[in-house]
This record gives sequence, C-alpha cells and structure tokens, in this order.
Amino acid sequence: MDGGEEHKGKCSGDAAVKPDLGKNLEVQLVLSLAIGISAFFLFCFLRPRWPALYAARKRRLDHRLGLPNLSNSTFGWIPTLYRITEEQVLASAGLDAFVFLSFFKMAIRLFVIMAFLATLILWPINHIYEGFRVPMGGGGRGDTKAFDAFYDNPSYVDILKGKGDGEDKSWIKTWMWAYVFFTYFFVGLTIYYLNLETHRIIKFRQDYLGSQSTVTDRTFRLTGIPEDLRSEEAIKNLIEKLEIGTVEKVMICRDWKKLDDLVDARDTALRCLEGAWATFLKHQRQTTKDNGSQRIGGNGVSQIGPQDDGDGETAGENGRLLDSQQQPWDSGDEGRPKVNIRYGTLGLRSRNVDAIDYYEERLRRLDAKVTEARKQSYTPTDMAIVTMDSVASCQMAIQARIDPRPGRLLTKLTPAPSDLVWRNTYAPRGIRRLRSWTVTVLITIVTLIFITPTAFLAGLLTPCAINEAAPALGKWLREHTIIYSLASSGLPALVVSLLNVAVPYLYDFLSNQQGMISQGDVELSVISKNYFFTFFNTFFVFAISTSSLAWWSQLQKFAKDTSQIPQAIAKDVEELAIFYTCFIMLQGIGLMPFRILEAGSVFLHPFLKWLSKTPRDALELKKPPVFQYGFFLPTSLLVFNLCIIYSVLNFGFIILIIGLIYFVLGYFAFKYMVLYAMDQPQHATGGAWRIICYRVIVGLLVFELVMVGRIATGEAFIQSACILPLIPLSVWYSYYIKRRYEPLTKYIALRAIRADEDSDDAAAMDDAFEDEDIVRPSQALLRRGSTLDEYKERGMQFVNPSLVAPLPQPWIYDEPPPPIVTEDTQSTQESQRPILQGVDSTLGIGDENVWRDNGGNNV
Repeated sequence: MDGGEEHKGKCSGDAAVKPDLGKNLEVQLVLSLAIGISAFFLFCFLRPRWPALYAARKRRLDHRLGLPNLSNSTFGWIPTLYRITEEQVLASAGLDAFVFLSFFKMAIRLFVIMAFLATLILWPINHIYEGFRVPMGGGGRGDTKAFDAFYDNPSYVDILKGKGDGEDKSWIKTWMWAYVFFTYFFVGLTIYYLNLETHRIIKFRQDYLGSQSTVTDRTFRLTGIPEDLRSEEAIKNLIEKLEIGTVEKVMICRDWKKLDDLVDARDTALRCLEGAWATFLKHQRQTTKDNGSQRIGGNGVSQIGPQDDGDGETAGENGRLLDSQQQPWDSGDEGRPKVNIRYGTLGLRSRNVDAIDYYEERLRRLDAKVTEARKQSYTPTDMAIVTMDSVASCQMAIQARIDPRPGRLLTKLTPAPSDLVWRNTYAPRGIRRLRSWTVTVLITIVTLIFITPTAFLAGLLTPCAINEAAPALGKWLREHTIIYSLASSGLPALVVSLLNVAVPYLYDFLSNQQGMISQGDVELSVISKNYFFTFFNTFFVFAISTSSLAWWSQLQKFAKDTSQIPQAIAKDVEELAIFYTCFIMLQGIGLMPFRILEAGSVFLHPFLKWLSKTPRDALELKKPPVFQYGFFLPTSLLVFNLCIIYSVLNFGFIILIIGLIYFVLGYFAFKYMVLYAMDQPQHATGGAWRIICYRVIVGLLVFELVMVGRIATGEAFIQSACILPLIPLSVWYSYYIKRRYEPLTKYIALRAIRADEDSDDAAAMDDAFEDEDIVRPSQALLRRGSTLDEYKERGMQFVNPSLVAPLPQPWIYDEPPPPIVTEDTQSTQESQRPILQGVDSTLGIGDENVWRDNGGNNV
C-alpha cells in the first residue's frame, strides 16, 4: 500500500487498514498520549474549581455512606480514590457500580498474567519461527521493509492466502504446539477468573440484598391474572391461602392512559407558561435597564389585586397560578409574548393571542380535568403489584409457580418504584410483545445497514482511498510519513470510535420503545444491543472483509463453503492487528481521560444554559449527569474480547499490554465517575454480570475459531484439530453458568435473608467470606443503620404518581412555589424529604416518577 503501480486503481479493504509503516504505532501512541495527557491535566485543574460538575454526586450523598472526601490538590485525589474499598463502593454506589468495577478488576488480574506469558514466551516463538518483527523504533521506510518482511514470509502469509501445497506439516511445525497449549491455558485461565469473580459477586450480592428490607424487596409482580381475580381483595385472599406470608398491600394496575396523558399535557402547558413568563420578565428587565430606572406603579402594572378584579373563584385560580405576593401584570403590557392558535376546519384559521393568558387558562382547565380524572375508576389489567410483610415471603412467591395453567398467575421481580415505567404496566401483553419484536427486528436491520458506512468510512479515510480520489493529495501524504501513518491507522480507528459513541444513543431510544416494565431492564437491553452493534460492526465486518461492499460477497462464499470461515477470519484478523492496536490505544490512553473530564457536559453546558429560560430549567441543569452502563460497558467488553482473541497471535503481547493499560485507566476513571461525579438512577441489582459472562464466552468462542483457522492455514492440521474440543466446552460452560449461577444473580437466597436471625444461616454467610479477609459487608451496613437502597426507597409506595402526586405551580420567580393542594393530595409546611437524608433531592431522576408516603410530607 505504498502507492505503487501494482495498486493503482485498486483500494481493497485489506489495503485500507493493513499497516503501511512501522511508524504507525509510534504515531498513534504519541497522538493518544497527547490527547490523554492534555485531558487529564485539564481535569486535574478543573476538578477543584468546578465541584458542581466533578463532585456533583458526592455533594448530594449522606455522609454516613462512608465515601471519603478527595483532596483539592492536583494529584492528591488519586491515592484516596485508589484506597476506596469494594465495601465502600457497594455501600455508596450500589450493586450495579460494584459489578461494573469488578469486571475491570478481573480484566486487570487476567491480562497481567496473559501479557507476561505472551511477552516472555510467545513473542520469542513468533520472532524465531514466524519472522515477526515489532513494527516500532527507528522510523522511516526501513521499518516498513522490516515489517513487510514478516508479511512476505512464505511460511506465513502465503499459507494464509491459500498458496500452500496443502500437505500436513504438523510434525515439521512443532512450535505450533505452543499455540495449542496457550490456547487451552488462556481459555482455562479466563474461565477460572470468570468463575472466581462470579462467586465473589454472588456472595456480595446475596449478603447485601439479604441484609436489607426495602419495599422493592418485599414486592412482586403478578401477571396473567384472570378476569375473575382482578380485584385487590381476591388477589390478597389467593396469596394468603398459599400460607407463605401476609399480604401488606395489593395494587391492581389499571388503564390509566387517559390520566397519564392529561398529566403529561399539563406538564407541557406548565412549561410553556413558565417560558412565556420568562420571556416577558426578560423584556421588562431589559426595558428597565434601557430606561435607567426601575419599573413601578402605572407603566403597565395593575394596582388592583386579583380578588378585586373578579369573583372569588377566579381569584383563587389566579392565586394558584401565580405567587400571591406578586402584583399581576396587565395583559396589555408591551412585550408580552404571543402564541399562534390554529382553529376551525382542519385548523385552517389562526390567530395570535396573549401567550400568558392562553397558557394560564389552559393550565386551569387541565387542572380541573386532572382532578376529575383522579376520581374516576379505571379498567383493571392482568397485572398487579403485591407487597408482602417480609422479604422471605416475597422471594418464596417469586421463585414458585402458583397456577398450573401456562401463562396464568406468573410471579416476577418488581423494579424499584422510581424505576417503574408506569405506562407499560397497563399496556396489553400482546402489544408489548409486538413492540419488543418490532424493535428487535428494527435494531437488527439498523445494525446491518451500518455495515456499509462502517467499512466504507474506515476505508475512505485511508491514504489508499485518498490516492484513488485525489492522486496529488496521496502523493503529498507519501512525502509526509507521519501524516501518512496517522491517516492509515489513526483515522479509521477514530471513525469507528466515534461511531461507537453515536450509535448507542439511537439504540437507547429504541430500547425505551420496547415496552419494558423498568428502566433497569431498559439499561440491560441497551448493553446487549450496543455490544451486538459494537462487536458485529467493529470486529466481524472487518474480520471477513474490510472493503466497503465486499462483505456481502464474502458472506455468499461462506454460505456455499463454510470451511472457508476459519481461514478467512484468521487471515484478516492477523492483518487487522495494527488497526485494533490503534483502536484500543485510542480508546484507553486517548479517550479514557476525556470520559473522566466529561468533555460532553463541559462542551454542552454553555449551550444548555443559554437555552434554559426558566428557574425550573436552571435547576434541572444543575443535576448530575447520568451514568449509563449501556454506553460504556459494550466498548469495554469489545476491548476485553479483542485482547483474548489476539492473545496467542503475533501481535498478542502488544495488544494485551495496551489492553491492560486500558483497563487500569478505565478502572480509575469509571470509579471516580460512578462514586463522585455521576448518578446511576437505574436499579438492576447487578444484572449486568450475566451479560458480561455470556459476552466473554462469545469472545472465547471466536478466539478458539480464530486459532483453529490460524493453525490450520499453517498446515499443522493435527494441532488445529486439538483446538476443536474447546468449542463445545465453552458452549457447555455457558449452560453451566445459566443453570448454576444465574438464579443467584436474579433472586435472594432464603438463608441470606435469615442470616441476621438464625445462627446457622449466619455461619453459612460467614463461611462464604472466609477467603476475603474482611467482615461481611452487611455487618458494617448494620452498624451504619441502612443500605443505599433503603435510604433511596424510604417512604416510597407502589402507586402511579399521576393518581396522587401534587400538581406543581408555575415557577416564575427565584423561589419555587408550593404545590397545589387538592382533595387527592396532601401537603404540609415541611419540605420534602430528600432521597438520602440530608441530601439534595436532585440525586436521582426518579423523583417525579414515585410517590412517597411521608405522613403528608409530599411535594
């Protein structure tokens, strides 16, 4: 790919990403270091100066959760962050953060061993027998010649391209047995660490959840309820007849669509009214500033109170809509905003009206409709939420089958009240199932559609493609080797990285349309979908063909002769080693510091602040960013699998070292983000570990397939056949995880619940922590008094907030107004209890989605 005559008019995908210069890695390393170090020092400079952004979560946490304060010095925060224990992570950030960080710690421990062995043993073997040379050092075209000598070695690339004589050379190429040994060893080592970490996560999860008693832990969903049982009393009698415990509360999910639509319409009208008032007040301030005097008296202000301008009812409505201590503005004031209202047949007629008056009247009418709708009765659905008197009773109900008929009276886990998507609770099961399948098919189509732009863009941004489109530019690039190297490896890696950042937002939107009951389920779905896209487009498409459209012809060839798959994948995987090395280097060294810098939030903040017109908008702008595991975990899983896949190949030791750096930097960056900077409102109780286990097994299967093809194309057929037993072994291990471990990652064991009541059960839990050299985390939690989940769920009830939540007044001035008091809601002079005691209520985004029973203290 040096632009010679032999490549003129041709720009295959292999040429588009195949390394051109030994300088590629050096240039990418320098670029990644420049980006990463700049972002890191900028973060260290801004962190103590912008605590509202970089310590947003810590400032809202209760001090009893045990999260230490970080030093304001430039680097003093790093040792403190390092010393934060797993127990502190569990206590202050919950199970999801604990599981996420445990994956990084497992990867670090695994890749330290693999990188050491690959460097010490496999690198010399590949150097001696395969002619492999590290494409770094010296610079210039000399490196290219040394590197090309490796690709020109007839014992390697010619065989990969099918130019061998096909004779079995198993007893000639005896060094291939080293590949077999390390394939078995690395697969076994990965399974060992995965098994070990699964045991740890299960015992921490069981101890953590077994020590608490939240309303979520005592509640289960009952679906498939027949029509004759769709009443609270009938369901209560049914459950109590099972003699597993006492039913504390039953809530039948009803068809609240009309009410929810009214509440949403009211919220829209409320924000429009606040926006109109903000526009008007801004105009008044500007007028006052221009006139050089303060606006008083006549100049558009009515001195007559609302009670003098109409009857008592109208005054009461105005008092509800505006702060009663503020003087109202006359509708004839200059600068009052207008809104265009369309009416008549098909909305063909329109009229400009005063926006404030219009939205005030619309809000008043919606208030009346909401109040009336709350008094109505609604059709019950086939779903109910049942709260038991104890966690053990709830777990027995969840893990049992009540009815012998299929699809009837099914018990399922219930998400936290703040995590529940109420609109999906009353959607018919058939509709939700149809939406789920529709979105799944749509996501599959979108992923396939992205194949072409993924490969096309990666190939277009290379000197090969540029030389075809613009020969003069291609010649200039060849004269500037550093820029040439950057274009041949850095730009494709950057394009793929940016694509992996942008696409998850689309998948997040689609996942929210699937009709899932909880945001935690949505988050797990986003992880799965984004991993599918990331792995399929970033690895599989390039592995079979890296040209823009050749992947389809390759798939047709594979359909005719599946025996070509290992050979094709092995060939392209080897040639893409530089590309993936640059990709991991950019993701870890270059972009990981940008994650902790929260560059997106910093960049968007001025624009969002400019768009924020009302006090409510300003308050929402102060909320911490949301940490979505579905945006970060898939890329980390891809890097993990790439390290596994390349571990035995020629570039394995390089990719393992770069991957180790990625996970070390990622552990510190994500640890800071989940503990101090960002919120995690979703509540999946560590369910992401199931996804991690199965995706790691997918990586092992691909690794084994690649090694079968790699050794077979080296004509060592006996060694290649020795790899084959690993494939069914890995498949069996996935079933082993599903049967043995998965139930304990979903449910709470009854002995874990009783560990604080029964000495034998407590001894069983203590035995599980013997090898940890720590006291059971639950003992520390008991000394502190409560878990994070218990803090967050204190006072919560399972009830649709549209039924009981107080209706907020327009927030026009600096101080927030009190809520509207109606017959259906309660209020006192006390303020709302925050999510955590002594904490700002903006900790979680679930506040508006939950009703808290605080003895009348609700806002």
